[in-house]
Amino acid sequence: MVDTTTFWIFAIIYIAVTLLLGYLGYKKTRASEDFMLAGRHIHPWIIGLSYGATFISTSAIVGFGGIAAQYGMGLIWLAMLNIAVGVLLAFAFFGKRTRSLGKKLKAVTFPDLMGKRFKSSFMQYAAAVVILVSMPLYAAAVLIGGSRFVETTLGVDFNLALLAFALITAVYVIAGGLIAVMYTDAMQGIIMLVGMVVLLFLTFSLLGDPATAFTKLSDLSPQIPAALSSKGMFSWTALPTFGSEIWYVLVTTIIMGVGIGVLAQPQLVVRFMTAKDNRALNRAVPIGGLFILLTTGIVYTVGPLTNVYFFEKLGVIAITAANGNVDNIMPLFINSAMPDLFVIIFMLVLLAAAMSTLSAIFHTMGTTAGFDLWSHIKRVRTKASELPLPSLRANKVGTLIMIVLSVGLAFIMPGSIIARATSMFMGLCACAFLPAFVHGLFSKNPSALGAKLSMGLGAVSWFFWTAFVHLKESQALGISKFLFGQDAILGAPWTVVDSLVIALPISIAALAIGWAVDTHRLREETGANGRMGAQE
Repeated sequence: MVDTTTFWIFAIIYIAVTLLLGYLGYKKTRASEDFMLAGRHIHPWIIGLSYGATFISTSAIVGFGGIAAQYGMGLIWLAMLNIAVGVLLAFAFFGKRTRSLGKKLKAVTFPDLMGKRFKSSFMQYAAAVVILVSMPLYAAAVLIGGSRFVETTLGVDFNLALLAFALITAVYVIAGGLIAVMYTDAMQGIIMLVGMVVLLFLTFSLLGDPATAFTKLSDLSPQIPAALSSKGMFSWTALPTFGSEIWYVLVTTIIMGVGIGVLAQPQLVVRFMTAKDNRALNRAVPIGGLFILLTTGIVYTVGPLTNVYFFEKLGVIAITAANGNVDNIMPLFINSAMPDLFVIIFMLVLLAAAMSTLSAIFHTMGTTAGFDLWSHIKRVRTKASELPLPSLRANKVGTLIMIVLSVGLAFIMPGSIIARATSMFMGLCACAFLPAFVHGLFSKNPSALGAKLSMGLGAVSWFFWTAFVHLKESQALGISKFLFGQDAILGAPWTVVDSLVIALPISIAALAIGWAVDTHRLREETGANGRMGAQE
């Protein structure tokens, strides 16, 4: 147990600085558009740090650190994908187009961008519904990650820690909008970077130089539980056997689900729309890339090495030491292996990781509820020709409602859920949004029909596979069991093939079909008009 007095001194300073930055955001938030898009002139360094801090949460540090401890160094591929796709591809190709298109269309939210690009109210409202149904799951996972560490370290009741996280974050998000969110993100991102670098250094100081530490990890292969080795995992320093059950879980659910899904996450897309110009986005790339490299790379390296530490100290591997709960592995390792002062510092790292991501998620859900849904209801009632910008009050009320829903969900979610809930959210984003989003950004004449089919079938097929086939989720949901008397309607290997692998190709095919139909119809109309003109 750490010195609680020292921790609270650090924590009070941290919270005070956070609230001060939130207050600065509040002072600069004068209108609804400031609340939603931070005035579209955020500094590049703040964009890069905010993007990285939003992307990397307690889900990555606690949840995926525990998954890395269980499944090994294969998660390094996720770090590489995070950098290549989540930063380089996202900023260089998606970011610039998103910024210019958002400014041209005067879009203020991700659903608003989709609706205006495809000139379709359906696209806006469907995107809003997907966000408001799925994003609380991700928010709950982030809340759980931070709260578990506080519970393990300070002995604070989990429910109390969870409420405190949500309350502090809610104060500055509701007061200062996206300006406050991005200012605090930048500060929290710096804390995360420092903490993760120190964690890596201290881990190798415990276990020996990198070559020695990884040799020890490789030598532990005989200790891999039979439940994992029987499904294709034979080493913590290599990928599982190709095509095995563990390989499907690691590659299709975790690496692909998170690595690809990042491109269409609404809370990250909005970051591009806050930039003043493309030059600002270019200058943000090195900051974001370095942030992702250090944070994810270190987490996915330290996670597997916790097995070495626990085996040398306790004679058991990490998952056994954590009583079977992967979400407890990283908190237990930090508390057992690290100096007390670093435990306090790392608690601040987790506070920063949780609050930076939470604030972005809360803000996205709040503006979606306040603008994309409430403004629609208001337009219908007033018979207005277009969606009016909601008042600041409407956005803040929408944010508060979604925070309450997320907290309620966090209380009822099961253990070992952090990484899986994150993968589910990001996988759904990829299947529902990614094909239509790419089409809208890069097509000169985007097909509204193709986008509608893609989003609709992508989301529906993802849900079907999640509820009826992919065993980890279908078993927990119980829908398949209730309707068909079995946890999954298909057998192996389909039960371990992630929903993304099935639903994303369906979403892409639906887009292609709809686009072809729209193109054919346009040609026929053009031809008919030409013939009529010739006859006249």
